[in-house]
Amino acid sequence: LVTLGGDGTLLRGARMLDGRNVPLLGINLGRLGFLTSVGRDEVAAALDRVFDGDYWIDSRSTLDVRVVGADGSPGEQFCALNDAVLHKGGFARVIRFAVHVGPEHHEVGTYTADGIILATPTGSTAYSLSANGPIVVPTLDCIIATPICPHTLVVRPLVLPMDTEITVTPLTGINEVILTVDGQDGSELRPGDQMLVRRAEKSVHLIRFA
Repeated sequence: LVTLGGDGTLLRGARMLDGRNVPLLGINLGRLGFLTSVGRDEVAAALDRVFDGDYWIDSRSTLDVRVVGADGSPGEQFCALNDAVLHKGGFARVIRFAVHVGPEHHEVGTYTADGIILATPTGSTAYSLSANGPIVVPTLDCIIATPICPHTLVVRPLVLPMDTEITVTPLTGINEVILTVDGQDGSELRPGDQMLVRRAEKSVHLIRFA
């Protein structure tokens, strides 16, 4: 699959593939090109190299993002190459939410912030970077939890193992909490709903050149 645009276009292409074992070549016609491999002046040479087999595959991990209802019923499900962001809709107010990890739901803490970003290493150079998250080498297996403008002096981004399940629970009394996945998909969480994030079985296979 060849995408013509910026990183947003490549993310849309990855979502269309939905885990299929199809190589993805991103040609950068936009402003941001962290994920794309080729500039607009290199297209002809890049396609020749693809047809000659002169490339390698960079497989990127993705996240399985689920909404679980207050009664435990399954809600919408998404796959994220970059990140899943829980944030406040409507007016610019902070929200409070609790973060737990693992099947035993060990408490990480309660945050008061504009939201939280759960990112893959691929997404470490996207929204998480703007929120002072770390830059992580894409070959590492981890999930980055970056609070957005936390109203505290002690909360910092966390790097967690990729095989950890992370549960984010908006606290009672909060309405208009929005889940956005890769800046393109999303859902609204109702009071009592939770967001669950863990490693997905799907991968995205990016074409790279030496």
